[in-house]
Amino acid sequence: MSSSVLVTGASSGLGAALARAYAEPGATLHLSGRDRDRLDAVAAACRDGGAEVHAATLDVTHAPAVAAWVAESEARAPLDLVIANAGISAGTHGGGESAAQVRAIFAVNVDGVFNTVMPALGPMMERRRGQIGIMSSLAGFRGFPGAPAYCASKAAVRVWGEGLRAEMAGKGVGVSVICPGFVETPMTAVNNFRMPLLMQVDEAAAIIRRGLAHDRGRIAFPWPMHVAARIAGCLPSRIMDAVAGFTPKK
Repeated sequence: MSSSVLVTGASSGLGAALARAYAEPGATLHLSGRDRDRLDAVAAACRDGGAEVHAATLDVTHAPAVAAWVAESEARAPLDLVIANAGISAGTHGGGESAAQVRAIFAVNVDGVFNTVMPALGPMMERRRGQIGIMSSLAGFRGFPGAPAYCASKAAVRVWGEGLRAEMAGKGVGVSVICPGFVETPMTAVNNFRMPLLMQVDEAAAIIRRGLAHDRGRIAFPWPMHVAARIAGCLPSRIMDAVAGFTPKK
């Protein structure tokens, strides 16, 4: 059971649900988010669950600040689990993506993951113990026209995490890539299309916690959506090009 857990993007959505899932007596939670009021509310709920909570307002794109926070958290209570969860989403709205939007998505979803994970690896390898959870998505198995930058950012961290898992295998550090489907969060609340197999956020957090506890390399759910995503990633481009025209715009 993890006792010192760090979660980025903990002020809402899956990050907040994961923080609550790990909030129990004896646990030390290190939580970050950009919205201080929402983060304080999550921290209060976690303290009610019996955990010791340290909350920091943080932008994961600022590498030096994130590294300092991870080091401070590690010094306070050696990290058993780091969940690089912070992420943003945006779509084309039928009119394409601006360069600024693409860069913003990659800055948070890719650089933000690197900024969180890299400072934690050294201490974990030194004591040959620890676990990393990287938040990807089932959207990372195939690029879709409604959200190309989001899909690409999640593909990048998924593939990096899979390679990192193999690299860390003999060094005492577990790495799991987390690939949810549609989960009811503020991120998906803006979608104006029907989301198949939409899952409640606390249910998703419970699945992730179980997967991490079993050190699964890929925690992908729900399984029908995982199968569909894998198939979409394998289909020839001419077929997917035809299908793309029927996919909803984000």
